[in-house]
Amino acid sequence: MLLEIVTPDEKVFEGEAKYVQLPGKEGLFGILDNHAPIVSTLVKGRVKVEALDGDIQFFEIGGGVVEMNNNKVIVLAEN
Repeated sequence: MLLEIVTPDEKVFEGEAKYVQLPGKEGLFGILDNHAPIVSTLVKGRVKVEALDGDIQFFEIGGGVVEMNNNKVIVLAEN
């Protein structure tokens, strides 16, 4: 799935991901390839991104919104 993580200042990540873990209001949740469409608010925390090759990256966010639709995940994150 294609993942974009965007802040008001810049696009901090764009690429293919196998798994994304996000900090939701009710706790951490994950999105895998072919996930059902979803829109959710995010709280301050860490986004975990697992690439197709198994490489793992982390991004700190101050909250925001995530949308998953047609195998594309967009994270609109506060700094």
